[in-house]
Amino acid sequence: MNVVLAVKQYVAKMIEDSGPGMKVLLMDKDTTSIVSMVYAQSEILQKEVYLFERLDSQGREIMKHLKCICFLRPTKENVEFLSQELKNPRYGIYYIYFSNVISKSDVKILAENDEQEVVREVQEFYGDYIAVNPHLFSFNLSGCSQVTSLPFYPHQGINWTSQALARSCQGLTALLLALKKCPMIRFQNSSEMAKRLAENVRQVISKEAGLFDFRKPDVPPLLLILDRRDDPVTPLLNQWTYQAMVHELLGIHNNRIDLSSVPGISRDLREVVLSAEHDEFYASNMFLNFGEIGSNIKELMEDFQKKTKSQQKVESIADMKAFVENYPQFKKMSGTVAKHVTVVGELSRLVGAHKLLEVSEVEQELACKSDHSNHLQSVKKLFQDEQVSELDLVRLVLLYALRYERHPNNEVHWMMDALGRRGVSDRYKKLVSAIVEYGGSKRRGTDLFGTDNTNPISFTKKLLKGLKGVENVYTQHTSLLQDVLDQLIKGKLKDGSYPYLGTSTLRDRPQDIIVFTIGGVTYEESLAIHNMNRTTPGVRIVLGGTTVHNTKSFLEEVWQATQGLRFQYTNAQASPQHRWT
Repeated sequence: MNVVLAVKQYVAKMIEDSGPGMKVLLMDKDTTSIVSMVYAQSEILQKEVYLFERLDSQGREIMKHLKCICFLRPTKENVEFLSQELKNPRYGIYYIYFSNVISKSDVKILAENDEQEVVREVQEFYGDYIAVNPHLFSFNLSGCSQVTSLPFYPHQGINWTSQALARSCQGLTALLLALKKCPMIRFQNSSEMAKRLAENVRQVISKEAGLFDFRKPDVPPLLLILDRRDDPVTPLLNQWTYQAMVHELLGIHNNRIDLSSVPGISRDLREVVLSAEHDEFYASNMFLNFGEIGSNIKELMEDFQKKTKSQQKVESIADMKAFVENYPQFKKMSGTVAKHVTVVGELSRLVGAHKLLEVSEVEQELACKSDHSNHLQSVKKLFQDEQVSELDLVRLVLLYALRYERHPNNEVHWMMDALGRRGVSDRYKKLVSAIVEYGGSKRRGTDLFGTDNTNPISFTKKLLKGLKGVENVYTQHTSLLQDVLDQLIKGKLKDGSYPYLGTSTLRDRPQDIIVFTIGGVTYEESLAIHNMNRTTPGVRIVLGGTTVHNTKSFLEEVWQATQGLRFQYTNAQASPQHRWT
């Protein structure tokens, strides 16, 4: 179950099926991102694809000598654009591939517009998701929920936006087809959103039964649908492994990192790409902690310096020949060193400038232990430190508000005033109430903080922590997702909390598990899945979400989801104009 490989194979097959000759790859906004995540442009150029175009771009040249490979999402807009393209074709012949199921009526529209008979092929290749890592996928959907009061929802609450529900269902069914899985489905019972998505996916599987007619394995695969609102804590924590840390402090969007705000940055490093598919150092280090990265960067530098010295001796024809042969690799290594030294240097600067070690230690304590008096003093102490950023103060207050929501002596109002005294904006302060409305104790279906000893997940979490102790104060937190999957693999996940859709249940230990989190996943959870795949023989897990969050994007998600709700601590309603960028 490799989500990156599945998309790569689709793209390779498209190019191969079009035969020899010069080609153009025509895509839309979404499929451009899908392809760019798994292939470097230089790789595709080697396959005789010399031009990359967007279907919606104006003024494309007429090039009848090129074959056109179209890879598009089957949207109404794309069908209209493609119909116009076929009426007045710019290229010689067309091979059309849709990333998901396309209706017969839309195919008929395209056929009617193909008056010059330039279309050679129309197929469905189910690469309709962003493949982040081999075990991680996303739909790049932000703001998937909103406040609604509909006939089938008797009370006002947070539910799907219609566009996000449709896109999530399309993306999930495409992923299942790409991986050739027809799964049993379980969902989080406390989430109406999880139930609706589960039902919609099952409807598609029933409607397209012919597509899902795969060879039945001994143990059926399992699709587990969860809701971010059950664990609002994980996206609020600072991270200390390379990939997660880069996303938290700098932001990763489709493998790209914007470094333009880094002091003294050179022009060619203002935007860099971090892709495990094309960067060996990143692939080897993305799951390692920050201390290990520092020593590995040093080794990379020393190795580069040795090779640089050896290249300086160009005295004979043989030396020149060796230099020319090794130059592409040398140049690539030079770029890799410069990129990672810059990224790690900026991470290090931000850690020092904003006291992130001190902040993270308190965050972890709030997430993992109940000790109100000490936690209150620790948070108050950080409020007095001018180096602690607005964002970090807010996340500490959010964690405190979630942990001590029902504590009789909680001092959330004092913290709100303290945020005001520090000059923190009203939009940040309103998030304290928004987070409780989004993922507070009344909204969660599980005992997130482990206060209920009758809950098997909470009890196991406490027991393991007691046995293991704490190896690292900055990474002691384990996400709810990891605990749920532990219970699932052991056959202890309660059917009442995570029911099956339909009457069938899984009798054996699951082998292929696809987990999808509505409201987004995190790189901390991705790391947990990576480790579980590595250490649990016979079990393969793929994780996906509507998006991959850092704290800023999660705050935006919470804000959009709670617009229109009356807030507990501010006596005000959310207003739509604020963004957390």
